[in-house]
Amino acid sequence: MLSIITLLTVLTLSILVTRIATVALTHTGLSRQSARFQARSAFTGVGFTTDESEKVVNHPVRRRILLFLMLLGNAGIVTAMSSLIISFVNMEGTHPLAWRMVLLVTGLVVLWAVASSRWVDRHLSNLISKALKQYSDIDVRDYAAMLHLAGEYQVSEIQATPEDWMADQALADLRLSHEGVMVLGITRRDGAYLGAPKGSTMIYPYDTVMIYGRATAIENLDERKRGPAGDDDHVREVARQVEIQLDERQTDSTGKEADASPPPEIVADG
Repeated sequence: MLSIITLLTVLTLSILVTRIATVALTHTGLSRQSARFQARSAFTGVGFTTDESEKVVNHPVRRRILLFLMLLGNAGIVTAMSSLIISFVNMEGTHPLAWRMVLLVTGLVVLWAVASSRWVDRHLSNLISKALKQYSDIDVRDYAAMLHLAGEYQVSEIQATPEDWMADQALADLRLSHEGVMVLGITRRDGAYLGAPKGSTMIYPYDTVMIYGRATAIENLDERKRGPAGDDDHVREVARQVEIQLDERQTDSTGKEADASPPPEIVADG
């Protein structure tokens, strides 16, 4: 029983540590998805080699965060595996195997629910942000709030392959803004970065394009191939964006009309 409790405690601390590291990496400018991936990679010792990993290692603050995760991860994983083995190998305990299985599964389900809870993530992130701002020298900025990453909107990266619809085309010709998609930057194959690219900027095969827009529009763009079928997809996405803009304008105008109406008590006094 004690070994299972130890295992669940270690897993809880592991989730908390990676969550803190994710928030810290996010405040250095990484996207939440990238920060979560890098934090878990460092903590588990997987060590994926990607261009993004090089950016993390070359950044002094991010490098300190990952080093701390590696040190904790080496001890944490060993402890967790040892506790798990002991809990099932030691058959001389007073609690039957079935009871220990129920306790372990229940604990894992609860941990999974807590780890995937958006409510917990939001409040824990706010708490960690305040602590980092007060007790560290990390430049704490809420990039998600600055870009209004809410609802269906997100920032994502797409790598252009030779057969992709947007490869070998200028941004002005793609007219991505008509689909509700904004290009924030382009990373060339050789690592050169172009921030706030102009309409004449070309997208070449194997470029990584950072874009902002609706998740469904980004997914459609990522899967779109060159040719007539890709052009038809573009036309459909433009029509869908027009509908969304009409709905947003209607909602905005309704809100303005409601704001412009005088309060009931003012009407009564008049």
